[in-house]
Amino acid sequence: MSDDTHADGACGALRRPRGALESEVLAALWAADSPLSATQVREALSGDLAYTTVMTILARLHDKGLVARHARGRGYAYEPTRDEAAHTAEQMRSLLERGSDRQATLARFVSELSRQDEEFLQRLLTGQQEP
Repeated sequence: MSDDTHADGACGALRRPRGALESEVLAALWAADSPLSATQVREALSGDLAYTTVMTILARLHDKGLVARHARGRGYAYEPTRDEAAHTAEQMRSLLERGSDRQATLARFVSELSRQDEEFLQRLLTGQQEP
């Protein structure tokens, strides 16, 4: 068994990799046109997750500042605090800061871009394209 999967007790089912459920919850919130309740988030996710599991993930995302919650009836409705592009850019920046050789990492990253992405990045760097 790899480090990314874990047996789930007696039933032997595989769990999601670490952070995958948070990513799925964020994706459901980004796809929504308005804030979602925990029940609505649960319905949007794949698999048969317990309501308490969804609530735990939403609470963690709220504690991290990744979602805002608004009173709705007896519970809350949740929405992301930033869009998917901003979230992904922050993750990329964070990974870059963890490495010991930023220049080598950036060079490798650029060398592995598609031609279209490389051209787009070049336009961004020269101010020819707004992000």
